[in-house]
Amino acid sequence: MIRMNHLYKTYLKTWPALKNVNLEIDRGEFVFLTGPSGAGKTTFLEVIYLEELPTRGELYLFGEKISKYTHKKRALIRQKMGVVFQNFKLLFYKTAYENLELAANVVGFSPQKAHKRILEVLNQMKLSHKINTPIYQLSGGEQQRVAIARALVTSPDLILADEPTGNLDPAISKSIIKVLEQINARGTTVIMATHDYDLVNEYSYRKLHVSKGKIYE
Repeated sequence: MIRMNHLYKTYLKTWPALKNVNLEIDRGEFVFLTGPSGAGKTTFLEVIYLEELPTRGELYLFGEKISKYTHKKRALIRQKMGVVFQNFKLLFYKTAYENLELAANVVGFSPQKAHKRILEVLNQMKLSHKINTPIYQLSGGEQQRVAIARALVTSPDLILADEPTGNLDPAISKSIIKVLEQINARGTTVIMATHDYDLVNEYSYRKLHVSKGKIYE
């Protein structure tokens, strides 16, 4: 699903956020991406999401080399991915339903398809009773589940989660991991960035460690 060959991402011509990355991630894997703040975890996810392009090296997504992608093709590839941002990036004064509806509209779902899928995903996240609740009235854990629901609403093949448990207590963090495990069990590839080593060590999933732009296994 994802392959990187001698991949670099350099900012300001001199600062390598990613250095000589060589790896493969297969369809259906659950991968933890660990490392301290500033190590390159977010850049790694941004490169996969095509928010940032490699400075040099090769990146293959879904079996195709990204250098061959047109701008339109990149947009279509991004629709195969769902992203859970560290700070949620939810619309605070919109309801849970409205936040998911906007994501569904972006990929061109019909109103009927969007409505059905939104109800399915909110039910999956155990948020059906919060469907018309504004985001600012939800707890931190509920907001994070809405963020995950928004990432799922388009039925992506790949979930990229950037520190999804970063500001949550241990019990809620484990509940978020459980949700991601359930998503992964249905065949969706999950890559989760975190600096919570204690949490990661409780699980036997594949672990990639980022340190000063290099990735170790």
